[in-house]
Amino acid sequence: MNSRRNFFKFAGIAGGALAASAVSKVALAALPEITTQTSPDTMLPLVPGNGRPYNPVVTLNGWTLPWRMKNGVKEFHLVAEPVVREMAPGMKAHLWGYNGQSPGPTIEVVEGDRVRIFVTNRLPEHTSVHWHGQRVPNGMDGVSGLTQPAIQPGKTFVYEFVARRPGTFMYHPHADEMTQMAMGMMGSWITHPKNKHPLIADVDRDFVFLLNAYDVEPGASRPNIMTMTEFNLWSWNSRVFPGIDTLNVRKNDRVRIRVGNLTMTNHPIHLHGHEFTVTGTDGGAIPKTARWPEVTTDIGVGQMRQIEFIADEEGDWALHCHKSHHTMNAMGHSVPSMIGVDHKDVADKISRLIPAYMTMGDKGMADMGMMEMPLPENTLPMMTGEGPFGGVEMGGMFSVLKVRKDQKPGDYKDPGWYVHPKGTAAYEYQGDAAGLGEPVRPAAADHAGMHHHHHAPASAEKEIEVQVVKPKGHAGH
Repeated sequence: MNSRRNFFKFAGIAGGALAASAVSKVALAALPEITTQTSPDTMLPLVPGNGRPYNPVVTLNGWTLPWRMKNGVKEFHLVAEPVVREMAPGMKAHLWGYNGQSPGPTIEVVEGDRVRIFVTNRLPEHTSVHWHGQRVPNGMDGVSGLTQPAIQPGKTFVYEFVARRPGTFMYHPHADEMTQMAMGMMGSWITHPKNKHPLIADVDRDFVFLLNAYDVEPGASRPNIMTMTEFNLWSWNSRVFPGIDTLNVRKNDRVRIRVGNLTMTNHPIHLHGHEFTVTGTDGGAIPKTARWPEVTTDIGVGQMRQIEFIADEEGDWALHCHKSHHTMNAMGHSVPSMIGVDHKDVADKISRLIPAYMTMGDKGMADMGMMEMPLPENTLPMMTGEGPFGGVEMGGMFSVLKVRKDQKPGDYKDPGWYVHPKGTAAYEYQGDAAGLGEPVRPAAADHAGMHHHHHAPASAEKEIEVQVVKPKGHAGH
């Protein structure tokens, strides 16, 4: 399709009239065509049709931006614009992003490529793009006011530089940054090595996603951009569990997962069933002597981490942030703990006054997930998603690594739930509980000598009952 016609086809601004007045027809014809994506599904890797070959990445619940070659330069066209992102089935958020989606498409290039990126601004305010972690000429660094004038609505700017070092990077605005990042403006950038690299292994599967956070009140669809710490939707590529796709791999694949953090707090990302090594950051590949095995790696604000492992254990293995409140979906924060309290009568009375009132469960939060409470429109249950044995009771930053011996190379389809070989799954004990006998406890004499020097005063030995109350806010988390 001719680029110029394509530009008008996708131009949401007065049928392209504004764009045409801002850019001459000759210049417009010279722009690379705008590609757009609105499906929230994980797209297949984009195999390079020209330029230097590389092993492409798979963007979790995302896609890679196509380019065109022009006189040896890789040309991309990014469009900053309002988008609608399905965060999980049943909830859509009105965000800002690029080319139809938040986060924007992943940009993949090869070390040594000369890259030219056209950035068209269809937002209601000015913007810019910063190429986080990359070596670029100072005037291409994208900090509005410092290295360039801001890109005004309706205008197109051009960034051009050589992708100098291989690695995992991000792009995001450096203009009204708090608003624009809170609205979802970000994307991943991968620079693949040109030749075999001593510190960058060849892998069979290579995944990438960004950590982002939103404050969307239950029943609303637009993020509150004034929020600084009290976010209530913790997401991967603007998706929350059960809307986050699984990472499907073949047994014994070498797997790389690249994760960037553009939230306001750190995230300890934890993988079940395997140990991994952190092999790179947005600063580059890590020397082999500085690597060690982990099952959790903490990703700080503005950092990227690249982890690698051999997927040699079959099964459905959880992959998630280890902060418990980051594996939940939207809830109001200022709710007291009601565990152990029978609040049915109180709740009934309050509900008559405030129809949308929800209390905490009296046994734990899981019973909130199971209660059939009327949720406000466009609101997800806090902890949801069905597994083969019932509710998974997770939300937010949670997914599953599915390792299968019969997954074909290059096949990213979900293989369904793992079938556990006989005798390898936990089960209910059917015998007589009384027959288990009393637990063996050490005799008093065995540890009498351990604390005879530390007698507390008699007055302090009264039994103290601690009432645990859920904190009122998540300040600092």
